[in-house]
Amino acid sequence: MHPAAQGLLTIFLGVGGCIAYFYFSNQFLDKILFPAKGEHAGRNINRANMVRPWLFLFPAIFALGLYLAYPVFATLWYSLTDRDQGGAFVGLDNYNQMFADPKFWEAVKNNMLWLLVVPAASTAFGLLAAQLTDRIKWGAIAKSLIFMPMAISFVGASVIFKLIYDTRPVGQSQIGVLNAVWLQFDGGVGSFLILRLLPGLLMLCAAAAAAYVAWGSLQKMRAPGVSKIGSSLRVVFVVILAGIALAALSLAFGAFTKDYPYGEPQTWLTIPGWNSFFLMVVLIWIQTGFAMVILSAALRGIPEETVEAAIVDGANPFQVFFKIKMPQISGTIVVVWTTITLVVLKVFDIVFAMTNGQWETQVLANYMYDKLFRANDWGLGSASAMIIMLLVSPILIWNVYNARKEMR
Repeated sequence: MHPAAQGLLTIFLGVGGCIAYFYFSNQFLDKILFPAKGEHAGRNINRANMVRPWLFLFPAIFALGLYLAYPVFATLWYSLTDRDQGGAFVGLDNYNQMFADPKFWEAVKNNMLWLLVVPAASTAFGLLAAQLTDRIKWGAIAKSLIFMPMAISFVGASVIFKLIYDTRPVGQSQIGVLNAVWLQFDGGVGSFLILRLLPGLLMLCAAAAAAYVAWGSLQKMRAPGVSKIGSSLRVVFVVILAGIALAALSLAFGAFTKDYPYGEPQTWLTIPGWNSFFLMVVLIWIQTGFAMVILSAALRGIPEETVEAAIVDGANPFQVFFKIKMPQISGTIVVVWTTITLVVLKVFDIVFAMTNGQWETQVLANYMYDKLFRANDWGLGSASAMIIMLLVSPILIWNVYNARKEMR
């Protein structure tokens, strides 16, 4: 059958099936199950009206159960069985084997590193871009350019950056932009300014910003009316920010003390430690546009009266931004942060396309893929999938809690 005819047939069967389901289910409800006649007509009408919404919800509930709930329980079951033994129940053996695997802990460590860097950097750059583009005439064009990477798939972005990080042997022209720039440094003043002072100052600023936000969160915990759940969540948030601040300070120290091999092209993706950051740049580049759009809308929603009052009281631009604007959009910042965090926990495409988990860049999703589809070990792969779900679930629950809190 021609593909066009198959598409039309699928549409016809899908739409026709939906119409037939709703029509015949309502007929069965009104004519057979609860007929609106006889001495119990009123009671039957009320019962039919109570059941009718569930008839409309049933297809969605069934689809969600089939595509979401069933895979979760099936994955949980597979994680407790051994395929080589005919699907025999082995309890927690798969989890014990996974916890004894050094590659698993490498993946956990890298995921934690991604969680510390990517959401913070994407949110910070997005907020900076949102603030700056709103103050220039060609801000709409700038926003379009910054948002454009969101239209590129993760694999497409990975291919682009793989070319940027490309390395050719010594003596050949470097097609990789990063190596072409790197070979221009020779250890002089320019090298100090670009490779040491600039990244060092950026990391110190990142550490100071994280410490400032953490201090503000601690101050809010002391405010009256803060619930225990809210306090617990703020403690977790402060711990994360403290980790970010310490990591930034460590990177700043490394920027000033590291010995650089000047004049030699580098295979950037094979340098342990640094290669993970080169991979993170890809996701930060993509997610900054998302953060900018959401935070720009939040900034535009700030009442002008509060900003004007602060300026009249003598506040400078930095005080207006940090003391007036940021507190009013803190809820949006948290939503953007947690949304990017969910993306980071499931990151797979970038690592798979650029390093495939080699050179100490393994992450949990790629680890799961290796076990499921390369090693054909369903037990270990399912166990790692459950770990990912356990890491994602608290963030989802927290988002639902905040959404319900705002609706009250």
